[in-house]
Amino acid sequence: MDELAGLAAAAGGTVVLRLVQERARPDPATFIGRGKLDQLAEACAESDVDLVVFDNELSPGQLRHIEGRVERKVIDRTQLILDIFSRRARTREGRWQVELAQLEYLLPRLAGSGAALSRLGGGIGTRGPGETKLETDRRRIRQRIAQINRWIDEVRKRRAQIRERRQKQALPTAALVGYTNAGKTTLFNSVTRQAAEASDALFVTLDPLVRRVRLPDRRELLVSDTVGFIDRLPHTLVAAFRATLEEVAQADLVLHVIDAASPERDRHIAAVRTVLGEVEAADVPRIDVYNKCDRLGPDELRRLRAADPGAVYISARTGAGLDELLETVAARLALDVQRVSLEFDAQSPADREIVSRLYRDARVVEHLETPERITLRAEVPRRLLDRLGRVRRMTGQDA
Repeated sequence: MDELAGLAAAAGGTVVLRLVQERARPDPATFIGRGKLDQLAEACAESDVDLVVFDNELSPGQLRHIEGRVERKVIDRTQLILDIFSRRARTREGRWQVELAQLEYLLPRLAGSGAALSRLGGGIGTRGPGETKLETDRRRIRQRIAQINRWIDEVRKRRAQIRERRQKQALPTAALVGYTNAGKTTLFNSVTRQAAEASDALFVTLDPLVRRVRLPDRRELLVSDTVGFIDRLPHTLVAAFRATLEEVAQADLVLHVIDAASPERDRHIAAVRTVLGEVEAADVPRIDVYNKCDRLGPDELRRLRAADPGAVYISARTGAGLDELLETVAARLALDVQRVSLEFDAQSPADREIVSRLYRDARVVEHLETPERITLRAEVPRRLLDRLGRVRRMTGQDA
């Protein structure tokens, strides 16, 4: 309920009333029991409530029944999160992705008469398509969804081209992920010396940022700041932001930033790992980074270190632990190589170009050459192995 109140505040609302019910299963018609619904209606009238927010996703029928009884606008958790994303989106790409998620959420809720769109009049839960007085006709909404999907596909192609250029520069990439408001952007600003907007609020960062960082071993690293995750992140958002979240799946390393001082720390960790699985990033090498450790007492910090000794403990706000984090990143990336044997055609200009690239991007430990063939033994970064495998057969691995 505290998290839901934080979401409401992020959307510009003021919480005046909280109501909780425990029951074995939701009521099919009204979600909460009819007696509790009567209690809610009376409390709303007494507190002069404008909006009722449920911490669960409601069906169109449940929305209609609840609105009819409480005589107030009713939205669910998903619509609230979509509204916040709509407020935060700054770039054209971000607005497209939010609108796509809103339309995907709205389409199955059209009741034919347009009653479902009556909530798009103004205030929380109404930004985005509602502001453009979107037609209720299903066909036109599907056409708009198809159009936005085409635009986002172009974005994905551009991102893939940018990633390919980065790979040609042999720059490893690290993606900052974590629960919303875990301190990712503050950490991003600290290690990149940037000034991206950071705030003690939910979902401040929607549009990804990528900057260079110099590691202690003098190598350079690209760090990307991504959208924050949340428990029960709407699937429409995960799908709509796939072009953005691909940055995480394609990274060489994931830095999972954790709010060490949050009482919901374990739940937040589980939620982030669930979303990483949904975006096919669960197998990307990961370093857990416990942030905001300056808010912990010495005993609590000692217990946390004992429970997770492989993690890094920092305070992005004060700078404590940042040197250790960069050294850990450098060590992890240095170990992320595989020794292989490769054969090339000595007469092929394309093969000789690959050999030159190996000398630039890998560590060649043995070079044997005849007039017809070049054989190399090299320690190659794993991120390059797939592309090398497509152009050249390997004669041995883990040699």
